[in-house]
Amino acid sequence: MAQGEMLLRVWDVEHGACAMLHHLQSGVAGKLAMIDSGSTNGWRPSTFIKNSLGRNQLDYLFITNADQDHMSDLDGLWQEGIDVKTLIRNPHPPADELRKIKAAGGMSNDIERFLRIHSSYNQTVTEPFNDHMGGITRKTFFNKFPDFTDTNNLSCAVFIEFAGFRILFPGDLEEDGWLALLQRQDFRQELAGVDVLIAAHHGRENGYCDDVFNYCRPRTVVMSDKAIVHDTQGMTQTYRQRVIDNWPIGVKVATTMKDRHVLTTRRDGWIQFAVDAGGNFTITTEKAG
Repeated sequence: MAQGEMLLRVWDVEHGACAMLHHLQSGVAGKLAMIDSGSTNGWRPSTFIKNSLGRNQLDYLFITNADQDHMSDLDGLWQEGIDVKTLIRNPHPPADELRKIKAAGGMSNDIERFLRIHSSYNQTVTEPFNDHMGGITRKTFFNKFPDFTDTNNLSCAVFIEFAGFRILFPGDLEEDGWLALLQRQDFRQELAGVDVLIAAHHGRENGYCDDVFNYCRPRTVVMSDKAIVHDTQGMTQTYRQRVIDNWPIGVKVATTMKDRHVLTTRRDGWIQFAVDAGGNFTITTEKAG
């Protein structure tokens, strides 16, 4: 039986991705996990972890997509002296093949860092996530190389669950990648229990797959985005309708006491989910979107 509380915050890193989560027991925070390491000019997860949280260790790092917007502060973690204990990502393709893929689009310090840790983080995990996060569990799914050779469809889809509450971070999956994963019964079963869906590819049209909603009936959809770019906002109404189909009222945001079907970092700033041991969740936002 679950105890304590899970805090999960989706950070406002504009057209990037970064979320942090930990378990609270009697007000004491347990191990820290982070999903992607996106940043902005004014905010970096590395400095937040070090200066605001007062930590020099990141216990679990998930990278859902091997592109710059998902890891723009990855090298910053090492520059700040933060010890990354465990890396969870799609092991496909191997580092030498991934280097070829990434070299075509240009390299950065963060991409170089990812290539190094993608190759070197290959030892048995001594403290598995599902056994050391206070009852928070994860399941990951991914397509394989060379079935797919693009980083978007090689995204690592991450399901996080606590006390029956489930949220999905699908990275930058595009329709072909979604359809391949939908061939798996275990993936479809996980989709059926999703309460919150992070929109794939920041809400772009090419990250949308209508077939997903034959199985997934989220109570709200979250977009990590900024001012209109890459047709992101064009899909808001589509996602809203998919939620309304099953949850006409949507979810209530405690910050404003408004009912919402789609939340966006552009409008709401950071978005936090506090989940209690009964699976009930409270949503607060940085802005009164």
